[in-house]
Amino acid sequence: MGKGRLEAFSDGVLAIIITIMVLELKVPRGADAEAVKPLIPSFLSYVLSFVYVGIYWNNHHHMLHATKRVSGRVLWANLNLLFWLSLFPFATGWMGENHFAALPSAAYGFVLLMAALSYYALQQSIIAADGPSSVLRRAVGKDWKGKASPFFYVAAMVAAFWAHWLAQAIYVLVALIWLVPDRRIERAINTET
Repeated sequence: MGKGRLEAFSDGVLAIIITIMVLELKVPRGADAEAVKPLIPSFLSYVLSFVYVGIYWNNHHHMLHATKRVSGRVLWANLNLLFWLSLFPFATGWMGENHFAALPSAAYGFVLLMAALSYYALQQSIIAADGPSSVLRRAVGKDWKGKASPFFYVAAMVAAFWAHWLAQAIYVLVALIWLVPDRRIERAINTET
């Protein structure tokens, strides 16, 4: 199977996820700054989740660009990733509506954790499908960001119950780590051609 259909389907799902998240934002009930104030946590949650979805979309695109073969295992691993990403609107809304309360913030971290583990599983499935000459295998190398992120998410989930601001800071920190452009896959593809 070619990767074009997988990429198109994934892009469509990610676009829907972003659309659902923005539709969850409420319009202020008034025209002054006071009317906007209660909506700030929801807006900040949306911005953070939008950045995360953008990071996943970007990395997913690069990963599929390095992919030569799509197996059944890759398809299921991709669906697993999309399942966890599809929970972003729920987790984002719950956390924002409840002003970063402990349980919603921890649940948000759990969704981030499962998305990260699912992304790793997809990455490993692609490497297995492509075999020993996998461009992706060469590109990811030790993958310190991919291996460190789950530990940060678990720490944030625990922190959510005693310092919700720390949990949010950790979520932002991980997003910032992933925002730093990672050219490993692009370099590996360029050396192939």
